[in-house]
Amino acid sequence: MCSRTRVLDVLNGRVPDRVPIVLGVSNATGLKMQVYRRLKQILQEAPPVSNGATCSTTTCSASSEELTRPEEYMYTWPELGTASPDEATLIRLGTDVRSVFDLEPAHVLARNRSREPHAQYIDSWGSGSSEVEPGNWFPNVHPLKDATTVEEIMNYSGWPDMNDPTRVAHVAAQAKLLHDQGQYAVMGVPWLMFPLERAFAMQGTDTFLANMATYPDMCRALLRRNTDLCECLFENFLRDAGQYFDLIKIGDDLGTQTSLLMSPRMYRSMLKPLHAELIKFIKARTSAKIFFHTDGDIFPLLEDLIEIGVDVLNPIQTSAGKMSDLVELKRRCNKRIVLCGAIDTQHVLPHGTPEEVRSEVQRVIAILGKDGGYMLSSVHSVMNEVPAENVLAMVDACQDYRGL
Repeated sequence: MCSRTRVLDVLNGRVPDRVPIVLGVSNATGLKMQVYRRLKQILQEAPPVSNGATCSTTTCSASSEELTRPEEYMYTWPELGTASPDEATLIRLGTDVRSVFDLEPAHVLARNRSREPHAQYIDSWGSGSSEVEPGNWFPNVHPLKDATTVEEIMNYSGWPDMNDPTRVAHVAAQAKLLHDQGQYAVMGVPWLMFPLERAFAMQGTDTFLANMATYPDMCRALLRRNTDLCECLFENFLRDAGQYFDLIKIGDDLGTQTSLLMSPRMYRSMLKPLHAELIKFIKARTSAKIFFHTDGDIFPLLEDLIEIGVDVLNPIQTSAGKMSDLVELKRRCNKRIVLCGAIDTQHVLPHGTPEEVRSEVQRVIAILGKDGGYMLSSVHSVMNEVPAENVLAMVDACQDYRGL
């Protein structure tokens, strides 16, 4: 079975030959650069061969030349710290998805490439990050951090131009090529194109969450402005490429380790209508399924997310509250929404042995993968402290598992 068929089987309620793997294809499913480098070193010592990730008519051995290509960062954004894995590595990982990303406008990329070493990174919205220690960047540039009124939102001069053609000039050609090859499911991954995450970038997470209670009109205006800009980018991203995608990745982080970031009532009042609007907007332009990323314990919102049209829920943070109850999660979601993720990145992947990782993968698949409806990934990015051997143990255990 080829990778695309495997993924489409799961998305359409069928049982695949094995659980699909979604790894290294977005920041939410990505590999940070240091663990990627260690992984590459292992693979260079023992170059990978075909693992059945592609169609049976395709030969997919990986050459040493592919494995020694220069490192690249996702979104051409070193400060994000997430690797853009080469094809040889994706093949070895058994990843069943390939992605197409948007980019910051060419002038923003050029400005950041030419800035002084260690200077702040500033994106097209005016938000950005600072280097807190060599090679580690923290998002602490928030251009609207002091805003409390609707007027300040409306009068902000730094709103980005979502019609800049250099953001998406490459998208249709890349998506068509992947689609026509027919080997992998194709996912569109525009960066942070949902309203709450962007509000956090513009004001700071704690500030915006506090302002939702104290300055709700301002927050509604900011969320509305973000939503309008999201729709503008999606219009351009999907105009000539919508027919080539199988998945569109979006998301807003709504949970913490133990609860929601806001009450269900506040979510349903201030954010749910915007989420529903955006999902409807996307689905009017593509038949792709909606892959929604939201961290933390979002158990109380499962019905809301299903209602507004989320097709795939990621990352299933098993260390967070009720999300750890995989049996109940499967019961609630079975045949209604696909689950993606669930391999713990707080304890098992960074601190477990390869055998413990394999055991956890088997446990998770036995519950979430039964009768389909599950795609394997780490819970958010694989961080730098994770041993590369554990990454391989995770994907190998998935590919070895049978009996769905």
